Amino acid sequence: MTTLASLGFDDFFSTQFEQFDKSWSPARVVAEGQSSFHVAGCRAPLADLSGRLMKTLDKLGRPVVGDWVAVIDGVDRASIQHVLDRRTTLVRRAAGTKREPQMVAANVDVFFVVTAANRDFNERRLERYVTAVWNSGAEPVVVLNKVDLDADLGPLLEAIERAAIGVPVIRASAATGVGLDDLRAHIRAGRTVGFIGSSGVGKSSLTNRLLGREVQAVAGLRNDDRGRHTTTARQLIELEDGGVLIDTPGMRELGLLEDEGGIETTFADVAAFAEHCRFRDCKHTTEPGCAVIAAVETGELPVERLASYRKLVREIAAAARASDPLLASRTKARWKATHRAMRARSKVDPKLKRD
Repeated sequence: MTTLASLGFDDFFSTQFEQFDKSWSPARVVAEGQSSFHVAGCRAPLADLSGRLMKTLDKLGRPVVGDWVAVIDGVDRASIQHVLDRRTTLVRRAAGTKREPQMVAANVDVFFVVTAANRDFNERRLERYVTAVWNSGAEPVVVLNKVDLDADLGPLLEAIERAAIGVPVIRASAATGVGLDDLRAHIRAGRTVGFIGSSGVGKSSLTNRLLGREVQAVAGLRNDDRGRHTTTARQLIELEDGGVLIDTPGMRELGLLEDEGGIETTFADVAAFAEHCRFRDCKHTTEPGCAVIAAVETGELPVERLASYRKLVREIAAAARASDPLLASRTKARWKATHRAMRARSKVDPKLKRD
C-alpha cells in the first residue's frame, strides 16, 4: 500500500509542509511530461503547474522526478502550488554547446553508479560520476554489472578503488542475479535510490531484477559487446519491499557545473598530498614546493589521476565563468595582461621567445 512515508515523506519535508494552506496535499513527482506530471501520494494521478508557477519557475525550479510538491488535489488532476526544498539535487550541464544546467533527479538518498565489466568500463568517467553524486548531496555506491562476462575482475576492481576511494562496490549481474541482495541492503522503506550510468551498462536490467518484473525495456548487446540505450525517460518506481527507485536514461556526457566538495572527496588522495604543498592556494601545476606534483614524480600518485583532477577543476571553473559574465570578463582581461607581460619579457629575454 502506497503511503506518504513509503514514498519518502519524512520530517525534512513534513516540516516544510506545515507552513502551507491546510487544504493543500503533499505529492511526489513520479514522471514528467511536456506540460503535466505523474504524481503519487495524492488522489489525482496527474498534476499541472498553477498559473503562478508557470510564470515564475525557471528551468531548475521546475518539478522533476523525485520532487515533493504541494497540490490542490482533485479527482482526476491536481494543481501544483509549490515545490518543496530539495534535500539532494543531481544537476549536470545539458548536452550540447550551451552550458545550461539540467536537473537529473531530486531527493535521491543513494545513487548506484553503474558501470560494466566489459569494454564499456572507463576509470575517468567513473571519477566524474562519483564526483557528481557527492556534489548532489547523495551517497554513491559503485555497481560493477555484467561480472558474468569477465572472469578476471582484479584489474577492474583496482581501477574502481582508485577512482572511487572509500565508496562501497557491489559486483552484480542482472543476467544471473548475483549482487541483488547487496543492492537491496542499501534499500529500505522511505529511502530513495537511483541508478545512473552511461547507456548500455544494464541499469534497466537491474531495475527489472529488483522489481521481479519487466518494467523497463531492455535491449541486448551489440556486436561490439556494448549494451544498447533503452531507458528514454526518468521514472520513480515504488519497490514492494520498501523504498523507491529512480532509473535515469543513459548519459552520453555528464558535464559538471559546480563543486560542493565532491572533487576533494573523490580525489581524497590528491587532497591528502595537497596538505603538504608550500602554498595554501597551490593549483598543482607549476608552483614551487607542490607536494602533489612531487607525488606524481615519485610514482605515489598516477599522472592520469592528477590529469583527471585538473580537468574537472578546469571544467567547473569554466562553468562558473560562463554563468558570471563579470567573472568571465575579469578572467579574460587577466589573461590578456599576462600574455602582454610575457610578450614584453620575450623581447628582453631571448630564452622566452618561441622557437
